[in-house]
Amino acid sequence: MPDLMPLRQGTILAFDFGTARIGVAVGEAELGSGHPLETVCATTNDARFGRIAALIREWQPQALVVGLPRHMDGQDDEATALCRKFGQRLHGRFHLPVYWVDERLTSVVAESLLAEAQVFGKKQKQALDQVAAMAIMQTYFEAGALTSLDT
Repeated sequence: MPDLMPLRQGTILAFDFGTARIGVAVGEAELGSGHPLETVCATTNDARFGRIAALIREWQPQALVVGLPRHMDGQDDEATALCRKFGQRLHGRFHLPVYWVDERLTSVVAESLLAEAQVFGKKQKQALDQVAAMAIMQTYFEAGALTSLDT
């Protein structure tokens, strides 16, 4: 099992999983920061994982971080099982460590960041998932992972 503390150097891709869209952010562990990359909007799993494979080839990450949705009381919600399956598929297909990060309130943080940047309406909706992925990555850098998959 990988160390649960954040990596000290190397590229990381973070994912805000959703059934319709997957937000992606990229960051450097040495700098402890990242930026929004894109929103994957493909309708089939093959197309989604094809786009993710292209991003992994391009960015060559050392680890993947996935936001784990939970209710405010810490209990799993309806999306938790789907998100875990997504993370397991990432690990199985790409053989990279996958770390889970509590994603509670990341969408609120993302909306706030976009509002501060004066991004509203349709433009905000297009960027929200990738900015949420960036917030997930920032949580990983600041607090570490909750758990990881065995490698």
